Amino acid sequence: MSVEQKAAELGLVFEPIEPGYLNLCIRSGNLLMTSGHVSDQKGRLGENVSVEEGQAAARDCAIKILRSVRDEHGSLDGLKVVKLLGCVNSTPDFTDQHLVINGASDLFHDLYGKTGDGYHARSALGFAALPTGVAVEIEAVFEIKDA
Repeated sequence: MSVEQKAAELGLVFEPIEPGYLNLCIRSGNLLMTSGHVSDQKGRLGENVSVEEGQAAARDCAIKILRSVRDEHGSLDGLKVVKLLGCVNSTPDFTDQHLVINGASDLFHDLYGKTGDGYHARSALGFAALPTGVAVEIEAVFEIKDA
């Protein structure tokens, strides 16, 4: 089953993107690099957002990333997830950023395989604040396999 088919089975719908102030996904050689994509969830982990809510926020970021990648590449097929950078708006004593970003990694594993093209490198970092007070921001790098 193709990644596009798996995404459809998960109920993911990707509307076209209107060009904005910044490029949400840019191709350089055989790489697709995304800007940071932010969650709709606002707040801070360790204060007023639970780990489960943070995971949902990270999944939201991953869906937005997929939309941008699909808009640039024309398909979700033929790609390998290379790297994620996950930023978590969290209190100084919160140390489960990695669990929060699993919300994004799990979606990429579901679509691309946990041991195949979805097996990616990742960083999960805590931040004192993120733009507009969002809970999570994630950026990603994909390789175009047939380039």
